[in-house]
Amino acid sequence: MNKNEIALHAYKARKHALTGIFNAQSGHPGGSLSICDILSVLYFEVMNVDPKNPKMEDRDRFVLSKGHCAPALYATLAERGFFPVEDVHTLRRTDSYIQGHPDMKGIPGVDMSTGSLGQGISAANGMALAGKLSNKDYRVYSILGDGELEEGQVWEADMFAAHYKLDNLTAFVDYNGLQIDGKITDVMNSEPIDDKFRAFGWNVIVIDAHNYDAILEAIEEAKATKGKPTMILAKSVKGKGVSFMEGSPAWHGAAPNQEQFDQAIAELDATIKGLEA
Repeated sequence: MNKNEIALHAYKARKHALTGIFNAQSGHPGGSLSICDILSVLYFEVMNVDPKNPKMEDRDRFVLSKGHCAPALYATLAERGFFPVEDVHTLRRTDSYIQGHPDMKGIPGVDMSTGSLGQGISAANGMALAGKLSNKDYRVYSILGDGELEEGQVWEADMFAAHYKLDNLTAFVDYNGLQIDGKITDVMNSEPIDDKFRAFGWNVIVIDAHNYDAILEAIEEAKATKGKPTMILAKSVKGKGVSFMEGSPAWHGAAPNQEQFDQAIAELDATIKGLEA
């Protein structure tokens, strides 16, 4: 696909994710909107997946370690054809299979159930090691939040991945600098993140999370890197695509009211219309 087509899927995913959050009056819009570009590149350009056969044995795997941002994953999977996009709009309803966090048993295309921060990257490690031991060619991708890096289990997993030379593992940090209580540097400073991952034995790449060329180039570098896993620090904008949500921790876990939702959808629709033109 060309960059315009990927962007179109990303912005449609933002619209579907936000609609589900609004309908539920619950969810996490900020971090969901910030990862849609990465997800669209992965699912429409990079990963070997088949919506008609979600459990295909040799498929590439994806683990959303920051599981509270499931609306973005659901919206991307729906855009890719794993299930109807209208189902994303039933997020968190008691009669819906679209749960608040990823559910590998009930939602087509979800490879790992996640939610407790820090555990997803460990599961991704297990998938990558299994691929190595089984001489499989599939690759494993994961996205963590920068606030999630405050979890000790993340760093245990990072040591594991480097020790076992999991070069079939590529992880992203959604590096928007914000978490539920404010700036990560104020809550629990993890800086310098790039140097820490290098010290743990990872190949580290720093990119703009909303630049499609940069995302693709980083993934290709990760594929070419042998003997160590790759961490892509993707500098993103929390709430990307909606003007009043961008860069605000207030939208970490709050649903918009009707007026805010209408404004957000109008902005997203304008962007989508421009891309379609």
